[in-house]
Amino acid sequence: MSVAPDPLFLAFQAAVAGRYSLSRELGRGGMGVVYLANEVDLDRPVAIKLLPPDRAANARLRARFLQEARTAAKLSHPNIIPIHAVDEIGGFVFFAMAYVDGETLADRVRERGPLPPSDAARLLREVAWALAHAHAHGVVHRDVKPDNILLERGTGRALVADFGIAAAEEGAAGEITGTPEYMSPEQALGKPVDARSDLYAFGATAYFALSGRLPFTGRTPTEVLAKQVNVQPPPLAEAAGGLPKRLAQAVERCLAKRPEHRPQSAEILGEQLGVALEQRRDLPVALRAFVKHGSRLDGPGVLVYPMGLFLAAMGLGTLFNSGAAFLGTMVGGMTVVPLGFLLFRARRLLKLGFGYPDIGPAFAAEIERSLEERAVDGGVGASIVEKAMRAGWVLGWGTAVAAFAFGLKGDWQIEKTAILVFSMGTMIGGASGLGSLILLQRRRDVDAEAYSNLWTGTVGKVLFRLARLVTPRRLLTASSTHRPTELSIGMAAEQLFESLPKETRQELGDLPDVIHRLEADAQRLRKRYDALADAVARATGSEGHGEAEGPQTSTDRMAAAEDEALAAVREERDAVRARMQRTVAALESIRLNLLRLHAGSGTVDSVTTDLGLAFEAAKEVEGLLEARRDVDDLLREPPGK
Repeated sequence: MSVAPDPLFLAFQAAVAGRYSLSRELGRGGMGVVYLANEVDLDRPVAIKLLPPDRAANARLRARFLQEARTAAKLSHPNIIPIHAVDEIGGFVFFAMAYVDGETLADRVRERGPLPPSDAARLLREVAWALAHAHAHGVVHRDVKPDNILLERGTGRALVADFGIAAAEEGAAGEITGTPEYMSPEQALGKPVDARSDLYAFGATAYFALSGRLPFTGRTPTEVLAKQVNVQPPPLAEAAGGLPKRLAQAVERCLAKRPEHRPQSAEILGEQLGVALEQRRDLPVALRAFVKHGSRLDGPGVLVYPMGLFLAAMGLGTLFNSGAAFLGTMVGGMTVVPLGFLLFRARRLLKLGFGYPDIGPAFAAEIERSLEERAVDGGVGASIVEKAMRAGWVLGWGTAVAAFAFGLKGDWQIEKTAILVFSMGTMIGGASGLGSLILLQRRRDVDAEAYSNLWTGTVGKVLFRLARLVTPRRLLTASSTHRPTELSIGMAAEQLFESLPKETRQELGDLPDVIHRLEADAQRLRKRYDALADAVARATGSEGHGEAEGPQTSTDRMAAAEDEALAAVREERDAVRARMQRTVAALESIRLNLLRLHAGSGTVDSVTTDLGLAFEAAKEVEGLLEARRDVDDLLREPPGK
């Protein structure tokens, strides 16, 4: 049965015929009706917001709406939806703005849950930038909320809509309009508002984006407004566990009841969010817990389990009077059971939104942090005692092996002297080895390094593949970590590849290897770039050469040499950064061509061409990473020392 056309749609279309062609209604609320339309002259899609007819009948309200819309139309910013036209035709008051293909922040959170902290910090910073631009031009939004923030599908960019329109739609008698759940205390009380009122609404929006909950709820709007004025919101850290401390603090400051206690500008807020976003070393809680505990076979159970396994094997061997039962139980218990336990841990990590590609960077970050912490007490290099014990380990076990070899007779009997030497060698070797391992553990997290090799190698890859097979797709959540760009693009490309038909995958058989090579190259380049950037910052901070008078002295020559070395570091840093960007761009090109292939607008040949270019790019990386001696000297020791 066909649905009767909406009379308002028909009347409005008749009024704007020739200028706009309406397609469908996008949304409707107390603040108006939004239609998707096509602008005839420029042949481009637009979204048209129509002031409700009952409000448009009020001359004062209509004039104020047009004034505010025209003021907002002057705003030009990458994170603000541009208003193309503001008009009044045949009694209809409306404005046309750019159409954004995507979803609102509200829809994103309701459908897929809270945003990962890194994604949220990036999007919220873009919103803060948009607010800062508007406030600098004297425009206060007055209705910042998730429904007025759109996330562009292609780019992931956040765009803010409806600047100043809430103020235009306030009733003639001073009626308060807006959304109670995001309204500042001063706005709820009907007091004058300024840019800091937008920051309160921003805080409520960020609270919702990060936790999936509202700071305040109630049975009626009046109850919610009363809480906005009188009640402190629950701490964000309790509503959304695992948030970076600085991010949570920035959001909570926005929710201060008194405007003077909030950030004093959206620009300052954007800087605070930037600091939270750039904390790359802070691993998400789930990954941190996995690296420290979940990836390992440790705890009291590891001590009790072997004894229990031995007793169980003895019992089964006795019950069946079979040495095979004993041996089978021992072998299975020492291999299948531990691997099954690790498989369970991998499955649990998958359900939290993390996968095999996240393990390597997580272990690397944790090991790096551990090295920094242990260097305080254990030092950087091996101590004399540790070297002596290491030598004792080699000498002891070498002596034991030699005694066994030379003392062995043809009938597999060993001479008494050889037995004595062998015993002493094993005791010295064992004690020295244990002592050197303890001292090494003071300097390095040996356990983490061992488990890192396990999880990042073939065993880890197989465990995650098996875990994915036994985990229902509905339990696999979106990633909640800020991955390096190359890993994010590479994982997306791999997923696109896996979803291609089998015949197409066979034609592109080398593609996964190329993706992994590009990911690895980008990570090596990123590591090298970070080291070079740190060296430049360290060298620049230690600069302070005075101007000498008279002939050039040895100090002058030393300073000149240091300046030359610093210039070399800067040159290599810029070259590494440029190559890293080109490597990531090669990955991005592969991903985009795979997307086109899925959409039916691309070809296998285009992807194959990208693979050839990627191979050529990979060859250049090796040469670039060949470090020059003067550069590495500066990386090892700060200038001036």
